[in-house]
Amino acid sequence: MTDHDTQPRILVGVSGGIAAYKACELVRELKRAGCAVRVVMTAGARAFVTPLTFQALSGAPVRTELLDAEAESGMDHIALARWADRIVVAPASANLIARYAQGLADDLLSTLLLATTAPVTLAPAMNHRMWAHPATQANIAALVERGVTLIGPDSGDQACGEQGEGRLSEPAAIARELLQPADAPLAGRQVLITAGPTFEPIDPVRFIGNRSSGRMGFALAAAARDAGARVTLVHGPTAEAMPAGVEGVATETAAAMHTAVMERLPATDILIAAAAVADYRPAAPHAQKIKKSDPTMNLALERTEDILADAARQAATLPRRPFLVGFAAETEHLREHADAKRRNKGLDLIAANRVGEGLAFGTSDNELLCLWEGGERTLPNQPKAQLAPALIDLVIERLNARETD
Repeated sequence: MTDHDTQPRILVGVSGGIAAYKACELVRELKRAGCAVRVVMTAGARAFVTPLTFQALSGAPVRTELLDAEAESGMDHIALARWADRIVVAPASANLIARYAQGLADDLLSTLLLATTAPVTLAPAMNHRMWAHPATQANIAALVERGVTLIGPDSGDQACGEQGEGRLSEPAAIARELLQPADAPLAGRQVLITAGPTFEPIDPVRFIGNRSSGRMGFALAAAARDAGARVTLVHGPTAEAMPAGVEGVATETAAAMHTAVMERLPATDILIAAAAVADYRPAAPHAQKIKKSDPTMNLALERTEDILADAARQAATLPRRPFLVGFAAETEHLREHADAKRRNKGLDLIAANRVGEGLAFGTSDNELLCLWEGGERTLPNQPKAQLAPALIDLVIERLNARETD
């Protein structure tokens, strides 16, 4: 059987940048998933990784030149454009994106991008300031308008030593999204989830926190990913392992989590605020460790940022309002308090659970009362790994209902 028969045929374009080495793992992931893979490299990419590496990983010759006497009719861009079921450029540098947006065709990769009728996906990777530059954002907007899809970029540490948005998404996440069925219920959706506690410092040693483990939020991230979404998980201090294919953003305080959420909200389709954010923090944290001397100590507290309320206010101003899901942890009057929170904050859905001794926080199972305007549903007590997909299914149901109204 040839690779033209049943295997998905994916062409991986590699442009110049330190993240080019990660494309090796992407090729491995795609081959492991049963894809036929061909690789095209720019001159810049060859400065970081050799063609021989990709040839060994893909099992096919690597193409680098626009005019190749050994290629079909000397025009490899036509042959490759016809061969590919899908093209992904990873990493897609700022230069590659700019040339593609302008319709330039000055090397093999840029030329075949113009010659193909296959779907094209870009996985950008660059310094965070280059990614945020208006020129780059204008080029991205133009390409998206033409039907090009994006995966990433992620936020985090960068090779230059700085931090910010511009990291290449992890190869496993890119492969998973490329191979996600087009009819997956959340395919193409961006889901933003908060999870875990926040720690509000009293001094460099002590903090105000709560008992949240983050387990529910992490399970929701995995469930949303499995439903086809691109998922970003903004989390507080937790021992939970980041689900594969999910972008993690670590925070500690309510203020830091607030910033992370508000920055990402305009690109979000669904916000699920599962974090147990502290309501108050010390008004004046001590710069040095407080010594144990007096028999009592008074702490002045101030309100923290209300992440969900602020998100709801910003969402109302966006061209595409995200679907907003909140959580309510209550020790009494569960339905009444949860529904009041839903109405006061303008949420589409709220998931309420009882907390207390042996309930919810730190446990492996939970029960949720879900409320929306004109309806409710109880998700019975079950392991959080099973409860999370049930809640994601309900979110999909209510999102679809909102969009068909």
